[in-house]
Amino acid sequence: MFNFNTFNDILDKKEDVHLKVKVVPGAGKSCFLEALTDGTWKIALKAQAEKGKANMELVSYLAKEFKLQKEQIQIISGKTARLKLLKIKNKV
Repeated sequence: MFNFNTFNDILDKKEDVHLKVKVVPGAGKSCFLEALTDGTWKIALKAQAEKGKANMELVSYLAKEFKLQKEQIQIISGKTARLKLLKIKNKV
């Protein structure tokens, strides 16, 4: 399984972090798949891409992995696309 500690170290030092994510909705489970060469994170989501379910699953999954509140994760762009830009607010 992917280790989120490196990203948490970065988040501890900055006000906020921007993260590019490519989602694969409708997977068997929600999990990190790989880091693409351009820095985009590919993440599988159990939820389907309908009525915002995949977006809610993405925020919930990342909040759990980063040990953050869901409110600290915002989808800036790509709400209806597979490629999304997220803003993750600092833990403090």
